[in-house]
Parts: sequence; structure tokens; C-alpha cells
Amino acid sequence: MRFAISIPQFVADGTFDPAAFKAYMARAETLGFDSAWTQEQILGAMPHLGPIEILTFATGCTERLRLGCAVLVTPLHSPVHLAKSLSTLDQLSRGRLEIGVGTGGRVRMFTAFGVDPSSLVGRFNEGLQVMKALWSEPRVTFQGRFWQLEGAAMEPKPFQKPWPPIWFGGSHPAALRRAVQHGDGFFGAGSQTTEQFVHQVKGVREALASSGRDASEFRIAKRVYIAVDDDAVRGKQRIASALDRLYGYFGQGMERVAIYGPADACAKGLSEVAEAGAELILLNPLFDDAEQMERLSAEVVPKLLSS
Repeated sequence: MRFAISIPQFVADGTFDPAAFKAYMARAETLGFDSAWTQEQILGAMPHLGPIEILTFATGCTERLRLGCAVLVTPLHSPVHLAKSLSTLDQLSRGRLEIGVGTGGRVRMFTAFGVDPSSLVGRFNEGLQVMKALWSEPRVTFQGRFWQLEGAAMEPKPFQKPWPPIWFGGSHPAALRRAVQHGDGFFGAGSQTTEQFVHQVKGVREALASSGRDASEFRIAKRVYIAVDDDAVRGKQRIASALDRLYGYFGQGMERVAIYGPADACAKGLSEVAEAGAELILLNPLFDDAEQMERLSAEVVPKLLSS
């Protein structure tokens, strides 16, 4: 069982504190977290800093922590530009990058990105092919539906060969099968309940069995929105309010996906996530990031590691 921590991204205009961010990342490394992760939200009222930029800053603040985004909505990106950015980030971090990818679903403003939502899965699959080719081949000739390359070279390649670990997000059975076919792991969303995660893990394991892949080489993780609060009612109210801001209209009633309350209650909820199949749990506070990280490390994680 390994634990990861979220990287603070919610910063109002003009309020980013570089010193506090550096201290947070250094402390996360000292506390022994396995990795630290961002999210991607390009459009939205929540002041959400870009994931690749934040990861780049975090690279310079750490030495050991693995760093990733769960997940990049890759159909909204040019795969050539994204491949270059991620390869550069893997070089800067000396091979500490983890890559999360997903289609992102159909509930978003695709017209802002020039993307036809009916082509979402096709763009996702083809874009991933383009990125893998650019990361591993000296010259790429590719004739796809969306992108065409002729003798294209991209250097430097990622520090990790042939490319960094690729995690897939998603909940549809087809997405779970794609994860097994093309990825190194499955990352359950924070917006999914533990019960939903149980069914997703079952689907992943069925796909692994059908594919003949060695299940021990395929990793399973889940993001968990969490609030340690000695007053369970207050913890529920605070996490519900934070989720409402993060997800907007879709955040109403989403406290059901979160774990909150005193340390014992949080440990119990996380143990259920672990029992469901998560080998890596991404702890994601939504307020008082530094204080929550300290409480999680001192009061919650030890209860799971000793059980």
C-alpha cells in the first residue's frame, strides 16, 4: 500500500505563494509520500492552475517524489505538443513523471477546443499512438484520420524508456479495456464512490484475465477527496462546499464520494478503498492543504500501514 498527495492548484488571481508551495512540496517529500499529483481543468470558475506548469515548478522543488497528472484530457490537446511537453518534463525531473490520460467524457465545451465530441474516442486513441511513436521512434511516419506525420523526429525522448508510466482514467467498460490494452495502470476518479470503484476494479481484472496480461504488472489507484476533522458534521459541510465549487452544478450532493471526519473514520474509509483493490491511494484535501497533509500523515496513514 502506497500513498500519494495532491498538489495545491486552487489559487486566486495574484495570490500564488512560491515559498509556501516550495515548503509544501518539500514537506510532502520528507513525509514519505510516494508521489504527488495534479488535475486538469482548463475552463471553469474555480481558480485552477495548469497541471503541466505546476508539475514543472514542483520538479524544481523536489528530488525523490514522483509527479503526475490524473488525468490529462488528451483529445483536447495536440498530441505533438503534448508529447513534447511531457518528454521535456520527464527530462527535467530525471525520470520521475507519471502520465494520466483520459477522454474526459462528453460533458464539456468541445467547441472551445475545435473538437467534435462524436470523434472523442477516435482522437484519444490516435493521439496516444502519435505520442508513443514520437517518444520511441527516431522518425515517425503516421497517416491517421486526425494527424499525419512524414519522417517527423522529436528529441529528446523521455528520460524513462520507452516512455513514462501511463495511467488511464475512465469508468465505462470500454475505457477499462483500453486501460488494460494500452496502459500501465488504472486510476479511479475522485468523483466516483468506493462502491463504484469496486465495480471498476472488477472490470479491470476481467479485462486483464481476457488479455492474458500479468495482473501483477498492472497498477490500480484511486483519488480520494478527504477531510480530517474531529467534528464530522463540520468536515462534511466543508468538503461538500469545496466539491460544489470544484464541480459546479455537478458537485451538488457529491460529498457522498468523499471521506471525512475524525482520523479513525478517515482510516476506515481508506481501508475500504484499499480492500476494493487500490494499491496507490491519492489523498486529495480540498482546503487547508498543508494542515490536512500533516494530519493525514500523522494520524491516518499510520493506522492503515499498521493494520
